[in-house]
Amino acid sequence: MRLALLLALLAAPAAVFAQAARYAIDPVHTRVMFELSHAGYSQAIGTVSGSTGTLVFDPADWSHARVEVSVPVSRLDLGDDKWNRAALGGNLLDGDDHPAASFVSTRVEPVDATHASVFGTLTLRGVAREVKLDVAFNQARRYPLPPFRRTIGFSATTTISRKAFGIDAWPTVIGDSVMLRIEAEAQLVRGDDPAPAPAAAPEHDGAEATTPASDASDEAPTDPPAQEPTP
Repeated sequence: MRLALLLALLAAPAAVFAQAARYAIDPVHTRVMFELSHAGYSQAIGTVSGSTGTLVFDPADWSHARVEVSVPVSRLDLGDDKWNRAALGGNLLDGDDHPAASFVSTRVEPVDATHASVFGTLTLRGVAREVKLDVAFNQARRYPLPPFRRTIGFSATTTISRKAFGIDAWPTVIGDSVMLRIEAEAQLVRGDDPAPAPAAAPEHDGAEATTPASDASDEAPTDPPAQEPTP
């Protein structure tokens, strides 16, 4: 009996991990917002779209979650072409030599059923630093429109120092503290749903119901081609 109990305890982590599924970051519905001081007058706000990567996640057990994301900083948008070009210049983000940032998680500390602290390595402008993301799990369910794939959504925030990543130009005009907000969606990788249940067709007022497609034959949406800022 004791031997059987010991074997069961040793096997438990593997069993839990086996329930974690792989998801692909949806570049269309994932966006990074950044905010920093503009000479003390206001908070300049910009966004970066088109992030890609993978996520391993089980809503019942955050401890095995893993995420790896690439963020195309070359696609940043501050709402003005001149600002965009300046931000991507060699003395700031250096978009020519470092067109993308990356985040790779190293550990997850659950807070409650829908919140966790996710620690990982952020590499920006070629400099790697550990950061902590405060993450909220929004929901996981089949998306109500084609391709009807299982989708999960998260919101996350953190604050970093740009100087810590070697971005120290214009200190009297550009604040050092950068607040990051991430809104992310990810879709189940085909074949990782242990028991996909058939989804009901979405309801449309005055429209005919649509039969949902099978998870096994649908692909996640693709990211539109990246556009470099106009020189």
